[in-house]
Amino acid sequence: MTNTALVLDHKPLILEVLSEHFSEASLERTLGLGEERVPWRVWDEALYGPLSDFLSRPGKEFRGRLVSMAWELAGQKSSPPPELALVVEVLHAGSLIVDDIEDDSSYRRGELALHKKWGLPRALNAGSWLYFWPDALLERMQLAPPIELGVRRAIDRTLLSAHHGQALDLSTRVFDLTQSEVPDVVSVTTRLKTGMLMQLAASLGTIAAGGPRHVTQALARFGMKLGAGLQMLDDLGGIVSVERCHKGHEDLTSARPTWLFAWAAEELDRTAYQRLRRRSEEVAKRELHPEALAEELRDRVGGVGRERISAHLRSAFEELGSVFGDAPALVDVKAEIELLGRSYG
Repeated sequence: MTNTALVLDHKPLILEVLSEHFSEASLERTLGLGEERVPWRVWDEALYGPLSDFLSRPGKEFRGRLVSMAWELAGQKSSPPPELALVVEVLHAGSLIVDDIEDDSSYRRGELALHKKWGLPRALNAGSWLYFWPDALLERMQLAPPIELGVRRAIDRTLLSAHHGQALDLSTRVFDLTQSEVPDVVSVTTRLKTGMLMQLAASLGTIAAGGPRHVTQALARFGMKLGAGLQMLDDLGGIVSVERCHKGHEDLTSARPTWLFAWAAEELDRTAYQRLRRRSEEVAKRELHPEALAEELRDRVGGVGRERISAHLRSAFEELGSVFGDAPALVDVKAEIELLGRSYG
């Protein structure tokens, strides 16, 4: 039987809570506006419009469902506070908006990237606002003070780590690294930028539930490994999936150190790797079409990548299974990961 907590659609709830935040009474209470009033059309144009636009777009919402899984694995029989799953969803949404600005991406979730549609200033402000909205969501939950402190610390650690990872992702070009440096740089960037947010999603439910320490630690390790595996899938999908080739070409044009190069650095001899490195420079200089490099990476490490990803995700689930057995929630999550893997090509 499918766990209903794992198939919840958070879109209606997140839009409902957003609308409630922008009600006149909520704005007065939150911002201390007193007798002064800002017309609704002004708020709509300034902030609510960009936020509701992005948050209404279809997404996988997988991180929010991990929160429910962790709550259940912590031994809770009731449903978690509905705002708890929204915390990781809005943090993720904020990171996507800012990431698109920093990469100057054109599309996100089937539509124009927010900065392309609403302009960079408003999009940047909306993305940053989503980093702070969890504070208000936590207040709504009215958790016990020690529990709330643990949740807030976990969120803060995640945001601090993610900004370190994003800095590496934005500034590092693969051809500026030696062959031996590439695997660690890719791994650390992934862990900080992608893994930490998935770790938060996988452990937040048990932190909020006051679960045992060993449960929280096991779920945190699982989330980190899962985040890394999904980033591997994302990187590989960019060069093997026709539907996602724009993402792969963007990574190659930016000379971003991806898992394809990490695997190549580990698998290829110096001569073969240096050829890929030179080709990366040519793509970055617009002297070579990125598809030419994508084809070479597919041939060189595409198969290796699939094997590495499969082994990595299998290890993550086996480790978690050693703690929780074959809990129904894990079965559902594993099935969803397999579906996600197929969607990446």
